[in-house]
Amino acid sequence: MTFARNLLANRFARFLITGGVAAGVNVVSRYFLSTAMEYRWAVIVAYLCGMTTAWVLSRLFVFEETGRSRTAEYARFGLVNVVAAAQVWVVSVGLAEYVFPKLGFDWHPEDVAHVIGVVIPVFTSYLGHKHFSFAPLKPKT
Repeated sequence: MTFARNLLANRFARFLITGGVAAGVNVVSRYFLSTAMEYRWAVIVAYLCGMTTAWVLSRLFVFEETGRSRTAEYARFGLVNVVAAAQVWVVSVGLAEYVFPKLGFDWHPEDVAHVIGVVIPVFTSYLGHKHFSFAPLKPKT
């Protein structure tokens, strides 16, 4: 019980847990979206599903109130995620369409590439959200 309590008391651990849930939403939605659109577009739309999930969970479980409106927070969250989305897209598409075929890797290449791509921006995203998306609004002096 102490381990679980300590884990939940740690902001980065809560960020990882909520990010894991959001990553799951991202990967599962990409799987279903791929039945209706090209993989490269499904990665983008799935990212938006995961990003929205991450914002909601981060607001609820990870970061304190900032003093900004929800719209402003979501916009700032979105800006940080533009960088993360570029990382996810480059890694996912790069692995699936270029690296894996050259290596002869053919065991669910799109799924494996996407999971790797989703994991890549964990640290940059945490820092961006901590210091920008959910940074407290400075009081006016």
